[in-house]
Amino acid sequence: MAPPSSLVSKLKVQLKLSISRLRMVQQKDIALAKQSRRAMAQLLEQGKLESARIRIENIIRSDITTELHEILELYCELLLARSQLLDPPANASPSLRPSSSSSSSTCDPGLEEAVRSLIYAAPRTEVKELHAARALLVDKFGKDFALSAMEGTGVAERVLKKLRVETPSDELVDAYMREIARAYGVSIPGFDEDEDETQNGADDNDDNDDDEPSDGHKQKVLEAPLETEDLAKATPPKKLGPASPLRVAPPSPSSENVAPKVKLPGPPELKRAPSGGASRAAKKLEEAGDEARKSKKADDGPGGKIPDVDELARRFAALKR
Repeated sequence: MAPPSSLVSKLKVQLKLSISRLRMVQQKDIALAKQSRRAMAQLLEQGKLESARIRIENIIRSDITTELHEILELYCELLLARSQLLDPPANASPSLRPSSSSSSSTCDPGLEEAVRSLIYAAPRTEVKELHAARALLVDKFGKDFALSAMEGTGVAERVLKKLRVETPSDELVDAYMREIARAYGVSIPGFDEDEDETQNGADDNDDNDDDEPSDGHKQKVLEAPLETEDLAKATPPKKLGPASPLRVAPPSPSSENVAPKVKLPGPPELKRAPSGGASRAAKKLEEAGDEARKSKKADDGPGGKIPDVDELARRFAALKR
């Protein structure tokens, strides 16, 4: 028997190949199922119900096989994700290592259902990569473990159900026929009449309910216009709607400005005057300021505050007299 490490490496490769092959088979089966459904729709349109009923059983079996492939693909992905549980540690005792007479106790509980289901279902599929993965699992966990799995011990119930060979029930066949006819817009004489009677009965019940509304329903119908008028007359609140995230904080008092308020510069009469009076007062202030500047210049002399040479000579002449 190959060493555990190399066996697990081969098993990983076969699991990856099995996943790819199962996906390809599923896509192929789905495409064939679409063609078969189209052919069934043509038979139903021609009125060949018995022929369509027999062939629909093949479509049902194909759908069951596709679902089985999806389950096996999930189990392969589970074994890949937990592959570290397949390889025992190097310092493990010989009793824990797999051998030809290994029992089911050597398999980790988290992998037991997946391993048993793959061993049971792989021979019943046409995926060769899955057969190779099954052979490696049998080689790892032993013949006794494989024999118990082939008997159905520990195998998932959904896998057993998908592989069970039995004739589909009449209810399932009829349901398939209805769905195919609805999908392709085909009318089936027997089924359409039953559906029309059911829908007519439901419509009659709805009409009876609408003709005789209850007192509570009448009251709601009468109150609805009044509520609408009241809402139209109501004044919406000022803070209706979401608040803006931007807020401007008012100016806070400081040592330089104890009362943070906007004040107009100038005399009190300017503040109290209206717009026209304010303009006239401003003109008067400008004229008074001009006269004050002129008188100051006359007092200071032609040079302003600093007298020129002629002014100084005149002042000295006045002092000598």
